[in-house]
Amino acid sequence: MSKPKVLVILGPTAVGKSDLAVEIALSITGLKRGIPTFGRTGESTSKSPVLGEVISADSRQVYTGLDIGTGKITKKEMRGVPHHLLDVMNPKKVFSVELWKKYTEAAIKDILSRGKLPIICGGTGFYIQSIVDNITLPDVPADLKLRKKLSLKSTDELFLMLKKLDPKRAKNIDAKNPVRLIRAIEIAQTLGTVPKVKKVKSQYEFIQIGLTLLPEILREKIHARLLSRMKKGMLAEAQRLHASGLSYKRMEALGLEYRYLALYLQKKISKKELAEQIELGNVQYARRQMQWFKRDKRIEWFDGEKKATIKKHLKQKLF
Repeated sequence: MSKPKVLVILGPTAVGKSDLAVEIALSITGLKRGIPTFGRTGESTSKSPVLGEVISADSRQVYTGLDIGTGKITKKEMRGVPHHLLDVMNPKKVFSVELWKKYTEAAIKDILSRGKLPIICGGTGFYIQSIVDNITLPDVPADLKLRKKLSLKSTDELFLMLKKLDPKRAKNIDAKNPVRLIRAIEIAQTLGTVPKVKKVKSQYEFIQIGLTLLPEILREKIHARLLSRMKKGMLAEAQRLHASGLSYKRMEALGLEYRYLALYLQKKISKKELAEQIELGNVQYARRQMQWFKRDKRIEWFDGEKKATIKKHLKQKLF
C-alpha cells in the first residue's frame, strides 16, 4: 500500500518558494485515489476547490508581529490557499524545532484527513529535516534560568561554550544563531552531550523540490526585496515591536533583519549600514541554507523561475 504523499518546497531566501507553493495548491483540481491531479491554468474556480494547503517551515514566521521583516505571506498573496504554522507564538518566547515538528505532524494529519495535499514550504533546514527524516528529538525541557543567563552572552561566547561542551555539535551548528546555540548548550549541559540524531521511518512519502537561482540573480532579488520591505514600513514594524515590549536583546536574537533593525534603533549603526548589513546578512544566510540542503541528495533541484517545468515534473511524481 502506497504512503500518503507530502510535497516539500525548499530553497534559499528570496528564491520564490511561497509563490510557487500557492500556484501548486491552486493548480490541483482533483484527487484520484488520494493522489492530486493538476489543472492547466493554475487558478482555482468555484467549481474547483483548493485542494492543497501550505505548512510554513520558517523559524521566524511562526511569531506574531514579525511580518514585513520576515516577508510573511499576506492574505492577498495566499489567494485563498490555507496556510498553517504562521503566527503561532509570541516573539518574546522561544519557539523550538520540537514544537514545529509536533504542530506540523498534526497539520499534515488534518490536511490529509480532508483529502488535500500538504505542501511544506520554507527555508529552515533543520525544521524540514526533522519531519522528512522523522527525527526523534532529545526530551530536554527548557531551563528558563539558564536561558536568561545565556541570553546575556554574545554569539561568539555561546559558540565557545558549546565547543567546549560538545565539539561535534559545534561543527555543524549555525554559529551565528543564538537561539540554536543556547538550545544546544541547554541539551549538552543536561545530557552531557547533544545526542546523535535518531531517524525513524516515516508513514509519509516526502517529495522534496528545491528551488535555486544563479547567485547574481538571487542577489538582485534580495536587494529588490529589501527595498520593498523598507518602503512597506519594516523600520516602523521594529519600532512597534519594541514599543509593545519586545526587548532589543530579543530582537537581535531573532536574527537577520531584526538584529540590524535593533542595532539601528539603538543608534549603534547608521541607516546606510542598516541596509548594507541586512542585504549582506541575507546573502550569507542564503549560502548557509544551500550548504545545508545540498547534503540531502533526495532533493530534486530546479530553476526557481521555471515553474511550468516544476509543475510538469510534479505531475509525474505525484501521480
